Amino acid sequence: MRLTPSSEAQGVSSRARRWSLSAALMIAAIAGSNPGSARADIVYPAGTPSLGAHYDKSGDSITFQVNSSRAKVIRLYLYDVAMDADERLVVPLSRGTDTDVWSATIPVADLKAKGITGTVYYGYRAWGPNWAFDEAWTKGTQTGFVTDVDDQGNRFNPNKLLIDPYAAELSHDPRNTTHNDGSVYITGLPNRTKDSGQFAPKCVVLMPDASDVGTRPTRAFREEIMYEVHVRGLTVLDATVPEKEKGTYAGAARKADYLKDLGVTAVEFLPVHEFNNDFNDIDPKSPGNDYWGYDTLGFFAPDRRYSSDKRAGGPTREFKAMVKAFHDRGIKVYLDVVYNHTGEGDVENRDGSVINLLSWHGLDNPAYNELTIGNAFYYDNAGVNGNFNCANKVARDLILDSLQYWSKVMGVDGFRFDLAAILGNTLAHQRPSDGQGFIYDKMPSENPLNRAVRELPVRPANGGPGVDLIAEPYTGDGRQDGQQEGNFPTGWAEWNPRYRDNLREEQNRLGFTNVTPGILANGFAGSSDLFQDDGRKPWHSVNSIVEHDGPTLHDLYAFNLAGNGGRRAWDQGGDKSLQRQAARDGFAFPLLSLGTPLFCGGDEFLRSTGGNDNPYNVDNRTNYLDWSLVSTNKNHFDFARRMIDFRRTHPALRPADYFDGKDHNGNGVKDITWFRDDGNEPDAGYFDAKDRHFLGYRIDGTEFGDPARSIYIGYNGWQDPVTITLPSPSSGHAWFRAGDTAARMENDGNFREAGKEDKLADRTYGMDRRSVLVLIEK
Repeated sequence: MRLTPSSEAQGVSSRARRWSLSAALMIAAIAGSNPGSARADIVYPAGTPSLGAHYDKSGDSITFQVNSSRAKVIRLYLYDVAMDADERLVVPLSRGTDTDVWSATIPVADLKAKGITGTVYYGYRAWGPNWAFDEAWTKGTQTGFVTDVDDQGNRFNPNKLLIDPYAAELSHDPRNTTHNDGSVYITGLPNRTKDSGQFAPKCVVLMPDASDVGTRPTRAFREEIMYEVHVRGLTVLDATVPEKEKGTYAGAARKADYLKDLGVTAVEFLPVHEFNNDFNDIDPKSPGNDYWGYDTLGFFAPDRRYSSDKRAGGPTREFKAMVKAFHDRGIKVYLDVVYNHTGEGDVENRDGSVINLLSWHGLDNPAYNELTIGNAFYYDNAGVNGNFNCANKVARDLILDSLQYWSKVMGVDGFRFDLAAILGNTLAHQRPSDGQGFIYDKMPSENPLNRAVRELPVRPANGGPGVDLIAEPYTGDGRQDGQQEGNFPTGWAEWNPRYRDNLREEQNRLGFTNVTPGILANGFAGSSDLFQDDGRKPWHSVNSIVEHDGPTLHDLYAFNLAGNGGRRAWDQGGDKSLQRQAARDGFAFPLLSLGTPLFCGGDEFLRSTGGNDNPYNVDNRTNYLDWSLVSTNKNHFDFARRMIDFRRTHPALRPADYFDGKDHNGNGVKDITWFRDDGNEPDAGYFDAKDRHFLGYRIDGTEFGDPARSIYIGYNGWQDPVTITLPSPSSGHAWFRAGDTAARMENDGNFREAGKEDKLADRTYGMDRRSVLVLIEK
């Protein structure tokens, strides 16, 4: 092996320091290889992290690096197959001088001599203060054991093979159709000595991949129309996709033309970081399934279940090919990412001894996880598992390294951060010792929120190279200090739950909640109360009526629901026609508001999950997009397509800054003007009235080069029809009806294609109950 104790001890300290340099320096060091040489492909692209496993530029050796501040011994276990076999080679790692990085470099020739001639699979075993290293230890024994968890929070257990936090791919999930016994990963009695080596996921050493991700769109974020969808659910039921590609990255790539024709400019995928979903095949209806993917097992590895090519490197190549397919059509690719907790799980008993040991828990538990006083348990502000320790530099570096990798190497254009407030956790020494745990602070420059703005970096306001950053702006436990809407650093956009909930309440049966015209006006105009005070703009508000986390658009208006975001759902008294009308209203609102609109995949043709407003574990056709609905609900599909086109056609709906209610070009029309149903401008009393349910607004198009001189939008939230008076059009111009969501117009299309709008004869218009009217002046 050419690894003697003396040479290893002397060589690793310098090697560890060299490999702990930034990825950019590492790439610069190897990029000078002759591109015409036989091994010129062994060059990792910029954005590749320094930690993990990497071939050298000649391809003759592999260096493995992992971070642990508390381990006393770490050994690398190498395999020639992923499952049901013992290791072929065990290599001790050495800790570098003045660093927490452990490493070893292994010649490929030594691997081949041990029978590892193809894909290199690996994992780690670690010893520390709670489990002393003893050369007499063998797999499945307790030799060296002190305690499952000590008073410092250490949880080392060498019987559990550990995933490298920087693994580029994983071979399989912990629980799967071949091995469904999760007890091999558990600490404490009676599972402490069960060895997981043959069954545990193996990390995969990848050659550099030079796949092209296409030309990245550089549009300003305010220009986007986002489509949130699940990679698997997008195509499993699509008859136009080859059987092998259904539910995969390759299948999703085949929908790029569809999304372009629909008018989508950015597709936002639910999590694709590796997570335990192979288990879903055992029983598709099991409550223990994970379909959405919010329990990450690897922050760098694309989920293998979503790849039609399951060979080593296949998921990475296929994901990048998918990205290229979207980029080639001008569509950005966003990922929903989960850095607030991991899929390793929480403590499962009262004394803290029982827990899953898959990766972070067993490598450096206090560094990667936020421990409570006593260090045996975890603070849980995610509402599902213990907090990832975003106040610790090691965890913060991992988050930024992961983001750089997915952006620079995998081609991703932006990220939506699950429960992003946890990323703003304060430094550990700043927290009080009273058990409070999580405290949000957006100001420190070193937290992941501000580092992401600087280091990725965030895309400039007017477009250009960079990354779009979107926060889900709260925690999952409902604590008041976890609700941080409008309180993220400059550069961050946010999902806007106030916008969503206020409009849902306004659409609900009268008397459920009284939403004033002033509240609606604030939401329609970009929620200045949330974003303007810190210099952010209306487009930093991501506006939606539904997301994955709750009912579909159809179900929001077809069921009476009470939980998980469905608490404002109402079935419109059972009237199917009014249900469809309400869905048109809900689809239109974000597209007619200042802010960046988002809708869910399938809402364009009224998909349903049968009223399930929390289908996180439903990996079956109930949760997949039913493409037959494109024709079944053709009226709604045509409406949605034309509504999206209207948004894209009219830049007045996508201003770079907030309106100020002034006439900027002397044409007698303010940038925005609000109206009552009688055609007069409302006073403060009207905006604050809880019994008023009409609001109209006119946007001056001349300031934005809009094809319409102005746009008028009216919303009648009242339970009865109302005849409204429109503002006077400019001399030589008239009002033309672009759309009306009223049920009476359903067979007439509800929305006109550009250039085919209906000219109005006068300034009065009869609006049906609970409907939206869209006019243009030309």
